[in-house]
Amino acid sequence: MSFRIPRPPRIVPSELRPPAFTGRLHDARTATAVGRWLGAAFAVCFLTGLISHYLQHPPDWLANHLPARPAWGYRLTQGLHVASGLAAIALLLVKLWTVYPRLFVWPPLRSVRHALERLSVAVLVASAVFQVLTGLLNIVQWYPWPFSFVPVHFAVAWVVAGSILLHVAVKAPEISAHWSRRSKGTLALPAEDVSDRRSLLLGMGAAVGVVTLTTVGQSFTPLKTFDLLAPRHPDHGPQGLPVNRTAAAAGISAPALRTWRLDVVGPRPYALTLDDLYAMPPATSDLPIACVEGWSVQARWAGVRVRDLVARAGGRPGRDAVRVTSLEASGAYRVMEMGTEYVDDPLTLLALTLNGQQLSLDHGFPARIIAPNRPGVLQTKWVHRLEVL
Repeated sequence: MSFRIPRPPRIVPSELRPPAFTGRLHDARTATAVGRWLGAAFAVCFLTGLISHYLQHPPDWLANHLPARPAWGYRLTQGLHVASGLAAIALLLVKLWTVYPRLFVWPPLRSVRHALERLSVAVLVASAVFQVLTGLLNIVQWYPWPFSFVPVHFAVAWVVAGSILLHVAVKAPEISAHWSRRSKGTLALPAEDVSDRRSLLLGMGAAVGVVTLTTVGQSFTPLKTFDLLAPRHPDHGPQGLPVNRTAAAAGISAPALRTWRLDVVGPRPYALTLDDLYAMPPATSDLPIACVEGWSVQARWAGVRVRDLVARAGGRPGRDAVRVTSLEASGAYRVMEMGTEYVDDPLTLLALTLNGQQLSLDHGFPARIIAPNRPGVLQTKWVHRLEVL
C-alpha cells in the first residue's frame, strides 16, 4: 500500500501579488471613450504644430511658396495648437488613470507580442507626457533643460504620432468593440457603474472646458475677460500689446540708436534715415501679432511697404526673397529670411508706428517687420539691414 504526501499549496508573498482592481471605470469602454477625445486633441495639436514649424523653419524648396494669406492664418492655427495642447493635459491624466491598472498585469510579459505591445505603450506614454509637459513650460517661457526646445519638440511630436497610430492599429479590435454604447463588446453594467462613468466623463469635459475658457482669451480676444490662467493677457504690455523679448534683454538702448540708418542691399544699394522713411509714401496694415506661445493681438501698423524698398534696390517682383537683420547682438532669430510671397504682399511692412503711435523701444523702434500669416518670432524688431537675395 502506498500513499502520496500532498504538496502544500504555493504561497505567493503578498508583496509579489499584483493588486486587484474591481472598479468598472478602469474598463475598456471607459478607456475608449476618453481615448476618442484625447486622440482628437493630439491630432489637432500635431497638425497645427507642423504648420507652425514649417512657417518658422521652411526647407529651401518651400521658402518661396509659403502663403501670406489668410492674414490671420497663423493666429488661428497657433491658437488652436496651444488650446488643444492644454486640453490634452487634462485628457491625458484621465486616460492614464483609466488604464493604469494594466501596468500591474501578471505575469508582466506573456509572450514576445505582449512584450512588444507593452514597449510600444511605454514609448507612447513617455513621449506624450514629454510633449505636453515641455509644451506647457514653453508657453510660460521656462526652459529647465539643456537641449534646444524647438527641434526636440518637433522630433518627439513624430514619435507621439507614430506611437498613437501603432497603438490604434494594435488595439483596433478592442476599440471597435467598445466604440459606442451599442457596440457588441460593451457589457451591461449595473446602474451605479453607468452613473459613475457618466460622472467621470462629464467631469473630464468640465475640466477641459475650464482650462480652455481661462486660457484661450490670450488669442481669442472676445474671451480675454476670462484669461485667468494664460501666461499672457492680450491687453498687457507697452502700447497695449504683450512683449516677449524686451529691448533690454536684446541689448538695445536708445542712445545706441541716435545714428541709426536702414541699409538696403541689392543691385542698387542705398541707405535711409528714419526721416527718409517717414518721407516715403505711407502704408497701413491691420494685422495680428501672433506668437508661438499662443497669444495674439490685432493691431494697426503703419510704415513703408517692403516690396517698395526692395524694388528701389533693384529687386525683381515675384522672384527675390529678402534677408532681414536685427540690431540684436545675439539670438536665434536675429537674422530672418522672407520668401517672395511675403515680400510681394502689400500688407508686409517695415513698420514705424503701432496704433497711431511711434513704436516703443520694446516693440522694435525705430523699425520692425510686420507681415501677414507669420509667426511673431519672425516679425523682426530693431531692423537695420534688408538684403535682396
